[in-house]
Amino acid sequence: MIKIGIIGAGRIGKVHAEGITNGVKKACVYAIADPFMNDTQREWARGLGIEHICTDYHEILNDPEVDAVMICSSTNTHADISIEAIAAGKHVFCEKPISQDLAKIKEVMNALEGRNLKYQVGFNRRFDHNFEAVREAIVSGKIGDLHMLHVTARDPEAPPLEYVRVSGGMFLDMTIHDFDMVRFLSGSDVVEVYAAGAALVNPKIADEGDIDTAIITLKLANGAIAVIDNSRQAAYGYDQRAEAFGSKGQIAVGNDTVSTAVLSNADGVTAEKPLYFFLERYMASFIKEVNCFVEAIIEDKPVPVDIKSGLAPILIAKAAKKSLDENRPVALSEIKF
Repeated sequence: MIKIGIIGAGRIGKVHAEGITNGVKKACVYAIADPFMNDTQREWARGLGIEHICTDYHEILNDPEVDAVMICSSTNTHADISIEAIAAGKHVFCEKPISQDLAKIKEVMNALEGRNLKYQVGFNRRFDHNFEAVREAIVSGKIGDLHMLHVTARDPEAPPLEYVRVSGGMFLDMTIHDFDMVRFLSGSDVVEVYAAGAALVNPKIADEGDIDTAIITLKLANGAIAVIDNSRQAAYGYDQRAEAFGSKGQIAVGNDTVSTAVLSNADGVTAEKPLYFFLERYMASFIKEVNCFVEAIIEDKPVPVDIKSGLAPILIAKAAKKSLDENRPVALSEIKF
């Protein structure tokens, strides 16, 4: 049984704690730490059977009983805590992004050199049942040579301005998942990015130097072309779709819904709206990614999303921001690491 310590008891920390407790058989949440731990959180943690609850994450890093840590704290702490955890000899699961600072990511990479430790980055959408089907169809050759890939991701509502100010920008905060999906689905690296964007949902987001609507075109190393379309607000729910088109056919996946029922009558044809919240849509994928992390530890095999795979979407995001600012295509080679 792998004993995991979770650092951060906010929304994503709770998602993982509940997912591990309910869906990961070979691991348990041994400890959880959060500097703002309150009585409500303590009661919640005890309800999951978590015995060690603290405010200082160093207690987790210094505990020899802890095999692995999950870093679910604020983004600005991910890299530093990663380095400390590696020094403490812990396997690490780090929520995305590792850091918005490329120099910090390099420090984490350097810390991992020569260490027989697993380091996985939390890009959970790779483990979604719909997107796995698209990936399988592409890599198995069922649609022939990939020509075009289209990823749609639209949130049900825009974040508050307070969040926008510290998010690092839409590309690093939201589209980073889609950059990872393009690489995962296509099996190819991105070589050039051209981004167009605007603040159409909330004009005040532009005052914060950010956007809420974007179209990004990406050229891939395998010759294919990918398109990502993003919006911070879709009135009908959480819109998550993908389509791959190739020389022998295409594959497309739509949104998950509460049911597949379609009502047809004199008033029209009506179906369910997409699931509204990302936890409803992706809870199973959160559980599966942790199961893969735990299996990598137990079986001493590579993690499915290593630190290099965690770095790549950040480089693409920075290229997209440069493209938006300069209104031109930007080669990934222009982003120095």
